[in-house]
Amino acid sequence: MMARTLPMNPPHQTGFTLVEMAMVLMIVALLLGGLLPTITGQVEQRNTAETIKQLNDIQQALIGYAVINGRLPCPATSTSNGAESFASGGSASNGICSNFLNGYVPAATLGLSGATNAGLILDSWGNPIRYAVTPWNSSSPVLADVFTTANGMYTVGISNLAPTSLLVCSTSTGITTSSCSSGNALTSNGVPAVIFSTGKSGAQGSAGTDEAINLHNSPYTNYQTYVSHSPTPTFDDLVTWISPNVLINRMVSAGKLP
Repeated sequence: MMARTLPMNPPHQTGFTLVEMAMVLMIVALLLGGLLPTITGQVEQRNTAETIKQLNDIQQALIGYAVINGRLPCPATSTSNGAESFASGGSASNGICSNFLNGYVPAATLGLSGATNAGLILDSWGNPIRYAVTPWNSSSPVLADVFTTANGMYTVGISNLAPTSLLVCSTSTGITTSSCSSGNALTSNGVPAVIFSTGKSGAQGSAGTDEAINLHNSPYTNYQTYVSHSPTPTFDDLVTWISPNVLINRMVSAGKLP
């Protein structure tokens, strides 16, 4: 008797249909779209916090340098390999810098680590951190470039160290080469030095007047005023400065000022 052969059932096929795959991809895209702004915001907050810490560290390094050397260093240039840059004929004995108002942090002079091969300290967005020092001259006693001249502050004396020439304003409205508009000065007696980051936009993003003034773009080349305020669509600079009172107190404590 011939055995009866039973028909084989075809295997049951599993998997996603094209419609199901499309729905999964759409859900993933929606989830990623919701996460990306959060991640981007967290990255920007981290970059901002790290850059503010850099600025504060540089501020303390500059004060420490002044305590040891009796003066603030000149700014570096893009070609000075991180060393402070004096003008032709300039030196620590006369304090004549090649660029008082729009230079870079002199990382080599300050002994700071983390500089590029060109000697520049970069912020968290990869832009060089800027540094300006006052070219203020005292009339009593007569001494030019007091804050960058060796023992210049000691020679002039505490009572004659204010006001200095650099000012930080809360807005560029009404700003001039040497003054803020009424009520908008953040540093009414002036400051000896300003340190700032050009933020995420960098030097190429200075779409507004506030950033253009900080970078001393034309027509603000000779301005001794700077701008600091909360971020806006046309301003993301991070600005700090050295308080003359803090500098003087630290130098008095170290015996560098009477």
